[in-house]
Amino acid sequence: MLVHAAFGPAFAGPRDDGQPVVLAHYMPWFAAKPQSPQWGWHWTMNHFDPERVDSAGRRSIASHFYPRIGPYDSGDVAVLEYHLLSMRLAGIDGVIVDWYGLTDFRDYAVLHHNTTRLLEQAERLGMKFVICYEDQTIPALVEAGRLAVSGRVAHATGEIEWLGKYWFKSASYLLHEGRPVVLSFGHDGLTTEEWSQCIEQLSFPVAYFSQSQRRPGAIGGFDWPVPADPVGTMRRFQQTMHEWPAAIPVAYPRFVDIYAEAGVSDSYGRLADDQGRSFRQMLRQALASRASIIQLATWNDWGEGTMIEPSQEFGLRDLETVQALIATDSGFTAADLELPYRLYEARRAAAADPARLDEIALLMATGEASMAGDALDELGQH
Repeated sequence: MLVHAAFGPAFAGPRDDGQPVVLAHYMPWFAAKPQSPQWGWHWTMNHFDPERVDSAGRRSIASHFYPRIGPYDSGDVAVLEYHLLSMRLAGIDGVIVDWYGLTDFRDYAVLHHNTTRLLEQAERLGMKFVICYEDQTIPALVEAGRLAVSGRVAHATGEIEWLGKYWFKSASYLLHEGRPVVLSFGHDGLTTEEWSQCIEQLSFPVAYFSQSQRRPGAIGGFDWPVPADPVGTMRRFQQTMHEWPAAIPVAYPRFVDIYAEAGVSDSYGRLADDQGRSFRQMLRQALASRASIIQLATWNDWGEGTMIEPSQEFGLRDLETVQALIATDSGFTAADLELPYRLYEARRAAAADPARLDEIALLMATGEASMAGDALDELGQH
C-alpha cells in the first residue's frame, strides 16, 4: 500500500482556482536495459533493436520520435520523478495510468509494479492520479484458460474492489463529487451489460467514465484520439458531452504510429503535428468545453507518436503550449521546464548528495522553481 503524501485532499472536480484538473495519459509499459534484463516490446515491437546505435547516438526503437532522455525503463524512479516534475512545471495536475490489473499474466505484473512505483512518486510529489482499466485483459485471460467465461464480471469487480482497498484511499487519488474516478479503455473487454453489473456489484460508489460514449452505469465518457477523423470525433464528443453529468475531453499533439513499419498492423492513420497548431487548437477546444477534467493523450505513447513528453524532435514545445494555456497564473516560466531535466541529469551523474536532490525535487513540487534552479546552479559550481 502506498504511503500518503501530505499535500492536502484529493481534487473533487474543478480546482480552487476554477480551472479544470488536467491529467496526462501515462503508459507504464517500457522496459529497458540495464534497469530490466532485456528491452521490452514497446521499444522493439519485435522488429527494432535498441542495441543498435546510429552515428548520432540514437538507439533503434519502435517510434518515429526519440525521447530527450533516450529510451527508458518505466520502473526507474529517477525517470518517474523527471516525468512528474516536468508535468508539474507545465501546469499538469497528474496522470491517468493505463492499468492491466493484478494477474501475473503476460507483462501485467510488471505493469502493476511500475504503476505502483509511479503512484508512490505521485504521492511524494503531490500529483494526482487516476486508473484507466484495460479490460481487454479479461477476454485475454479467458482465452488463455486463466479465467472462466462465467467469471468475467466477478474478475473486474474484484480488481476494482482491490483499488478501493488500497489506491482509492490515497490522498492523491482524484475524486469527482466524492467518488474515485475510474476509466475503462476500449470496447473489446466487458460488454456494456457486464460493466453495468460490475458497477452495481461494487461495495462503494465510483465515478466511472467509459471511452467515447456514456455506458449505462457511467457518469460520462472520455474522448480519445481517432486519427482517421480527429476533428469530427472531437466535435461530436463535445456536442454530446453536455447531455451527461460529466465528461473528459481530450487534446493530443499528433498521431504518427510506427505499426506498419514494425510489421505489427496497418497504420491507424495520421494526424500531422502541423508545427504545434494541432495541439494548440485541441487544447483550446477542450478548455472551452468547461469540463472539470481534461485528458492529454498522451504523455508517452512513443509507438503512436502522441507523446507530449520532451523529445529530440519537439523539445519542450508541447509542454510550453500547456503551460501557456493552462498555467497562466502559476508563476512558472518556459525556462523552468528545463529544471526537471537538470535534476534528472544530476541524479544520473551521482555527483550530488541524494538527500539534497530530494530537497530540490520537493522545491519544484511545491512551486518553488526559482529556489530549485538556484540550488541546481549551486550544485553545478562544485
